[in-house]
Amino acid sequence: MKENSTLTMKDIARELGISVATVSRALKNSPRISQQRREMIQEYARNHNFTPNMLAESLRHSKVQPMKVIGVIIPEFVHYYFSTILHGIEEEASARGYHIMVAQSGEHYEREVQLCQSFYENKVCGIIVSQAKDTQRYDHFQRLIDAGVPLVFYDRICTGVNASRVVVDDYMAAYHAVTHLIETGCRHIAFYGSQMNMEIAKNRFNGYKDALLKHGLPFSPELTRICDNRHDAEMLTPDMFDGDVYPDAFFAVNDDTALGILYTVKRMGLRVPEDISICGFTNGVRAVSCDPMLTTVEQQGTKVGEEAADVLIGHVEGTIPLDHAEKRIVRTRLILRGTTR
Repeated sequence: MKENSTLTMKDIARELGISVATVSRALKNSPRISQQRREMIQEYARNHNFTPNMLAESLRHSKVQPMKVIGVIIPEFVHYYFSTILHGIEEEASARGYHIMVAQSGEHYEREVQLCQSFYENKVCGIIVSQAKDTQRYDHFQRLIDAGVPLVFYDRICTGVNASRVVVDDYMAAYHAVTHLIETGCRHIAFYGSQMNMEIAKNRFNGYKDALLKHGLPFSPELTRICDNRHDAEMLTPDMFDGDVYPDAFFAVNDDTALGILYTVKRMGLRVPEDISICGFTNGVRAVSCDPMLTTVEQQGTKVGEEAADVLIGHVEGTIPLDHAEKRIVRTRLILRGTTR
């Protein structure tokens, strides 16, 4: 008998001495099969952890040839950056004869686990994923790797498993952005970042902190906040000016957060960039839809998606060994606009 991860209805039929059609009907609870035989076949399938290939089943009843399908998990559809990554994945996959099956974790660990299991059950040829914000256990990713499923992380990588990843140069991007703020006269630079369980949050924070220290400026914990969306930025920013030291610049983990800062400080009567400089991280369409337009780090999401698909297909087709964790870095660049001096 084959390992559970590759058990098929044909294997069950051979072991039980019945036809594949009988196995299929029993698993679908068809009344054409006696209840006793249905229960016997279903019990055998359960005991051997059989997982039906739903994708293959649907394709058998379609008029198209079976497709090479890649599963893609994104945290949220609403973010411009993730939409550009998805575009890059789809373009590269399509050019190589693959299709993609896309799902959203909604930033929830439990949903992410379910999606990984669903993609596995549907026998996708590999999975490309950016982990959810609250993911701190990685068993679901390790199970995929142990089962031989090619896995590639993008943007938010999981350091708890040895898998391929495609990221931007988060540390250097933050370092150069904060250096620009310092070189234009800013001395009290606030940092709005994501939860520190994510590698990108750590890298951007370290880039920010090291830029301060390199230029002889003290690191002030009171100028840092866990804040990565516009709503929270609008709520938190007024409080940043209540202490003894208040900021003359903000470096934000993404453009939406930066725009929340921009809206709030202007509402408070502060001038941008004369009183407050602001730098974001993404370079999405909103960065040029505000007044003044936003200085930001360009992430090149389409390129990230293309590289992720290229690595995944390399694993599938054998040009990149499954036991080799490919690591690729996409370079960023700082786009200077009106929110910095």
